[in-house]
Amino acid sequence: MTKLLLTKTKMSQGVWEGLLTGADKGTHPKITVTHQGTAVPDVSVTPLENDEGHALRVPIPPEAVSDGMQTLLIADADTDRQLGSITLIAGEALGDDMRVEVDLLRAELDMLKRAFRRHCLETS
Repeated sequence: MTKLLLTKTKMSQGVWEGLLTGADKGTHPKITVTHQGTAVPDVSVTPLENDEGHALRVPIPPEAVSDGMQTLLIADADTDRQLGSITLIAGEALGDDMRVEVDLLRAELDMLKRAFRRHCLETS
């Protein structure tokens, strides 16, 4: 049984690229990429020279570029095992979410500082 391993190499001009290793010699890995349950078209898997693995190219579909967080799942088509994912984060929704998270972290930090100071006063 093949144990595929996926390593991201880069993302440029709307194309995500990675290196697939671990395929049995002479086999061509079958990869599926989905976004919100829909198959992403034009995904390519190309063997590299000297049996160093396969190059995976995933064009980012336009519908995946939108406000909020979008995830594309990369899986081995033969086993349905997830090999990796591509996460895109953009837009105003992100800014609001991040501000809320930072505010929550600040509030927790203030609470911890007060508790620590109280503890120091009580134990000294």
